Amino acid sequence: MRREALNFLICPNCGGQLALGSDALPAESDGQIMAGELMCTTCTSKFGIRDGVPVLLPANLASVKLETASRFAEEWTRWSDLRDYYEKEFFDWVAPLTPKDFKDQLVFEGGCGKGRHTAIVAGHGAKAIVSLDLGESAFVAFAHTRKFPNAHVVIGDLLHPPVRPVFDLAFSVGVLHHLPDPAAGFASLASRVRDGGRAAFWVYGYEGNEWITRYVDPIRKALTSRLPAWFLRLACIPPAIFLWAVIKLFYRPGPDGKGPHRLPYGDYFAAQYHYPFDEIHANVFDQLVTPVAHYLREDEVRPWMATDFRDAAVRSHRGYSWAGLGTVCRENGAAAESQR
Repeated sequence: MRREALNFLICPNCGGQLALGSDALPAESDGQIMAGELMCTTCTSKFGIRDGVPVLLPANLASVKLETASRFAEEWTRWSDLRDYYEKEFFDWVAPLTPKDFKDQLVFEGGCGKGRHTAIVAGHGAKAIVSLDLGESAFVAFAHTRKFPNAHVVIGDLLHPPVRPVFDLAFSVGVLHHLPDPAAGFASLASRVRDGGRAAFWVYGYEGNEWITRYVDPIRKALTSRLPAWFLRLACIPPAIFLWAVIKLFYRPGPDGKGPHRLPYGDYFAAQYHYPFDEIHANVFDQLVTPVAHYLREDEVRPWMATDFRDAAVRSHRGYSWAGLGTVCRENGAAAESQR
């Protein structure tokens, strides 16, 4: 971690200020402090710095969260490289945000995985981005973003975010639906945004994915989320081969980049037409590895931005997921509360 990260970090237990302990190693040539201790100046809690990443976990963290983080860490440490097509994916998910919306902004990322979105945002000139993840994939994200002086990676719980409420923009892509309470996760993400800042999310949708909730989800809950990761990786090879072949045979994108509308998941699979096989395999693994996955209905997602926001918009993304963007306006929430 760089000392500049202390401008954004707080104690996850009491919200107090953090200070570097006397045992912190001297900063390396790129400014990173690779080991040491952070201490809360209010409640005296202590937190370690491991391999350059502050570990700011709250007391009494739920075991299901740790299990989910551990399962995904297995994925990100194996499929760990960053690829060119990640940028287009990212801006599709957070549209209508564009690269210029991140320039010179303080950005908070709720759930960074291997750091692919952290690197994109840092590379587009964010003033700073603080990226949070619960699992050891944060060490992969740190390695991928260490070269960016404006990127800070932290291990922490999104439901107890150890960061100040000072950010201009916060986003969470592909994470909230893996929390025990996705709505609470988004509220916590948005709570770190200053008034007038913006919050964005992308989550799995129920609409368009009914077959997954009916046939795949029961298998995931009862079996695949309990399998050893190495065995699940092998078990995912046959369905990944089948899916890869279907995409190559039937989902070639047209001149406009869109897929065949007569087929299910037309635009989604067309977007993956040029992906290498290991990316398709990773996507299959991703669907089956986690102990928690919510497929959210439109009427579940829209209330997330019903108060404390203005200019809020929730849209269907390719017919299988939901994306939202809104401007934080806590006066709206206060006014709604006073009318009750």
